[in-house]
Order: sequence, then C-alpha cells, then structure tokens
Amino acid sequence: MAKHPTPLLDQLETGPWPSFVSDIKQEAEHRSKNPKGIDFQAPQDCPADLLGVLELSFKEKETHWKHGGIVGVFGYGGGVIGRYCDKPEEFPGVAHFHTVRINQPAGKYYHTDYLRGVCDIWELRGSGLTNMHGSTGDLVLLGTVTPQLEEIFYDMTHKLNTDLGGSGGNLRTPADCLGQSRCEFACYDTQDLCHTLTNDYQDELHRPAFPYKFKFKFDGCPNSCVAALARSDFSVVGTWKDDIQIDQAKVKAYVGGEFKPNAGAHAGRDWGKFDIVKEVIERCPTKCMSFDGALKIDNANCTRCMHCINVMPRALRVGKEKGASILLGAKAPILDGAQLSSLLVPFVPVEKPYTEIKEVIENIWDWWMEEGKNRERVGETMKRLSFQKLLEVTNIKPVAQHVKEPRSNPYIFFREDEVLGGWTRDINEFRKRHAR
Repeated sequence: MAKHPTPLLDQLETGPWPSFVSDIKQEAEHRSKNPKGIDFQAPQDCPADLLGVLELSFKEKETHWKHGGIVGVFGYGGGVIGRYCDKPEEFPGVAHFHTVRINQPAGKYYHTDYLRGVCDIWELRGSGLTNMHGSTGDLVLLGTVTPQLEEIFYDMTHKLNTDLGGSGGNLRTPADCLGQSRCEFACYDTQDLCHTLTNDYQDELHRPAFPYKFKFKFDGCPNSCVAALARSDFSVVGTWKDDIQIDQAKVKAYVGGEFKPNAGAHAGRDWGKFDIVKEVIERCPTKCMSFDGALKIDNANCTRCMHCINVMPRALRVGKEKGASILLGAKAPILDGAQLSSLLVPFVPVEKPYTEIKEVIENIWDWWMEEGKNRERVGETMKRLSFQKLLEVTNIKPVAQHVKEPRSNPYIFFREDEVLGGWTRDINEFRKRHAR
C-alpha cells in the first residue's frame, strides 16, 4: 500500500501518454523494497513523500515548496538549486529536495557506462529521480539533502569526470544540436563550438557575476532544432553566404513523383501528387522562387527559411560558403513578455579558435554587467538602452539586416564625431567664442 493516498495524481496516469506519476511510484516501490541492499544516504522514502506533497498541492491548489536560497558546493556559486518543503514534519523525506544540474556533453551523446555511473551515484545519494533533460539543457538530478552535495560533486568530478551545470545569475550550460555528426544541413561544427566555449568560460558558468542568467545555444542550420533564437540570450545559427545548390534533374524527379517530398516524412498518408508550385514556390516567404521547367532562386532575396530544402532535400542543398549568424536577446515572458533574438552579426565564419565569436561575447558581457539591472536579461537591457547602443559596444557596423522597420519620426540626431570635419570646427569655434 502507498505511503500517501494519491487519488488526484492517479488521474494523471489514466491518459494516453506516459506519466511522471508512474515513474515516481516505480522509484518509491523500488526504494521501499531495496533489492540491492543499498545504504541510502538520502531519505529512503523521498519519492513516496514527493507523491504526498504533490497530492497535497493539487488538493489545496497551492505549492508547498519554498526556495532554499543559496546552497551549493565549496567554491561554486552555481549548479545546485536549493529547495525545501514547508511541511517537513508531514513529509520528512522531502524536507530537503535540492536539484543538481550536471553539465551535459555536446550533442547529448552519452555512453551507457556513463549513464549507469550517474544512476548509481544518484540512487545512493539522491532520490533516484532524474530529468533527461531540463529546458536549459542539463542532465537534472532531482532531490537530495544538503550533506550529500559535496559527496555528489566529488563522485561526479572524480569518478565520471563531469562538472556541474549552470544556475543563478551566470552562464547557463551551453546546448547544441547534433550538428555535423548526424545532419547533412549543418553549416558548422556545433559540438566543437559548444564544447570549446563551455570549457573556456567555466568561471562564468560556476561563479555568478551577471545581472541574471545568460544562455548559449548553437543551431547548425536555420531549421533550429534546439530553437536557439527563441530560447537563448546568445544564439549561433548556421547559415551560408552564397547560393543554394540546385540539382535540376532531381527537381524534375520530385515533380515527376520519382522522389517523395519531405524525405518521405508523411509516409502512410496520401497527400496526392506533389505540386511544386503550391508546396514550394508559393510557400516561399519572400517569393524569390519560380519554376518553368527549371527551378530558379533569387538568392539575394532568400531569407534561409529552409522550407524548399526540407521539402526537396535531394534536389537542394545549403550553399558551400558556410558559417553562422549571431543573434541576441531571446527570453521567456517573465518581465516584459516573450522576446525572440535580434540579428546582430549576419555572417561570421565559424573556425577555431573562434576568436571573432568570443570577441562579440565578451564585449556584450562587459556592457551588460556594467549597465544591466538586477534580474534583467541581456535582451531587456538591449531593449531599454537601444540596439544602436549594442552595436556601438560590440564594434559592429550597422547593416540593412539590423533594421526592423523604417524610422517613423522626422528627427535626426548626430553625435559630434559623426559630423563632417568642417562642421565640427565651426561648432567648436562657436562654443569657444560664447564661452568667453
């Protein structure tokens, strides 16, 4: 019999999808029986009490978790999120329920031996419950007690050669798509860039010094499989500078029905004969394509939306001159509402040692740490102080791609250093005469 009755939580198991409630119940039963004879270092009834406190929250329609403030390991300000239950007498197994973030590998490629090692550590020293993965990207270990934090950190670093992830007002754990390891569209090595910046900026990852959180995400192409431009402060999205590569013979093969569009992704449903005009040409957002027996693309007006390439991947390929665009400022709707990233650098080559990208990053950090308010994301600072100011501090020259819409007021303001030399001399002379 369950330690706590959970009629409300039980309803979450009745739907067609797998339920986290079933997972917690499974772990609660496993720990109660303890078939391995483990000497648990965290409360043995942690999952059972977790079910109890969640049921109570559903019943009373209010949370019974309180933020634990700053809790962590010696020398690190990030990586552990403190959590405490406000009813420790009723649910002693979750009196402490700290969450530990683990820095995931680039591309989330895991060896099974490594995963078994993580599970062994967490079964002994935590609740046994994990989250693969959190929205930040980390491997998340849910629920342990304060005395076990240093032990977990020691085991992770010495046995598994793994560091903690990011939390608090610091660099969050960088995340990337599979990139060139699996994807034919990837325009740069997302895994190497992600791994390099994670290692190079470990101080920023673990010693909070920013006004608020700062997230890197790396997409290998504009398909944006990790949704970088919507979910990260600093987005690096793969792109190309030259023309889309076209194989006209294979375009005709798609039109003739020899190849299935969308790489056969809709197999099992009869969508009728492929119509290149309706399904590709008319769906181009800038109308830069035409078809008169041969496919033509006005590449100067292409916005790299990837739709045509996704529909006809055998016939179309990304360009040969590959690199990335850098965008800044996405965030969730905490203060001023949700915000997508703004284009900052239209194209940058992505080559080791990534000096150009690091220079942009560090200029942004210097400005944001000086000007940002407490708990203000860099996108909010940019919005408050203007995109023009961002261009100045990053030493990036304005280009047409930075313009969202034409200006709507008649006033033009010049800085003195922008005025032609003769005008500047006249102004200075005028000021000197009137100063006397």
